[in-house]
Amino acid sequence: MKIRHILLAGLFVFMCSCAEKTLYTWHKYEKVSYKYQKKATDELYQKSLKEYQKVIEKQSGLRNVAPPGINAEYGYLLCKAGKVSEGIEYLKREVALYPESEIFISRIIKQLEK
Repeated sequence: MKIRHILLAGLFVFMCSCAEKTLYTWHKYEKVSYKYQKKATDELYQKSLKEYQKVIEKQSGLRNVAPPGINAEYGYLLCKAGKVSEGIEYLKREVALYPESEIFISRIIKQLEK
């Protein structure tokens, strides 16, 4: 009887450790961005924008913010499409969330604001 309780307790601990929550939620970011990098079509561009928005807005990870670089990539795609002011907002959001990116991102923002 004692062994049975020990095994059940061990199984409970094992099952609880499997339900570990990650820092960020990536959704289908990797698949969509890879396809867009391989073949940059308008259709894949639109899918990429939607996926970036999803990753930014629907976070359920432990940090509850977009992963590093996502705001910057999304901002870059917006700038590339001619939505420069909106793109700069996302670049600034990246710096606010991840201050270590400021050196690189601030150069990009300065070039875009010229």
